[in-house]
Amino acid sequence: MKWVTRRRAMVDRIACPWLIKNFVDKKAEFLFAQEGEVMNVAKTEGAIPFDVMGAELYHYYDEIGNEYVSFDAIIKKYRLNDPALLELAKIVRGADAHNPHDAPAESAGLKAAARGFREISADDHQNMELQFPLYDALYRYCQLKLTSSTG
Repeated sequence: MKWVTRRRAMVDRIACPWLIKNFVDKKAEFLFAQEGEVMNVAKTEGAIPFDVMGAELYHYYDEIGNEYVSFDAIIKKYRLNDPALLELAKIVRGADAHNPHDAPAESAGLKAAARGFREISADDHQNMELQFPLYDALYRYCQLKLTSSTG
């Protein structure tokens, strides 16, 4: 399946492809379009839009006004319930939401790293290639964190 989002990805727009590739669609193909063109590209390419206003997989708010990011929207839509993935979602949300309600300390580091990767990458596909190992490591970190807190 094809998926499309905005160009110049940083946190959520790299975390989402990592999530999709690992938990939703192993054969996913990602397209990056100009902000105002994402929905048109989605229509012409038969792609699923994400992290863009108007898409189903976009930021949303709970009943008390807490913001959730597109990473959360994907977890919710595809009913992903891996505890380590939910822990990782807190880190991503803390790095990407405008006013995160539960940002762990790791979020600041993720945001800084994501900005640096964006700046050293030739394009969004290279950015994904460079950052996916960071998300692999953070996911493993979350698994270990949960194991050590319950054992």
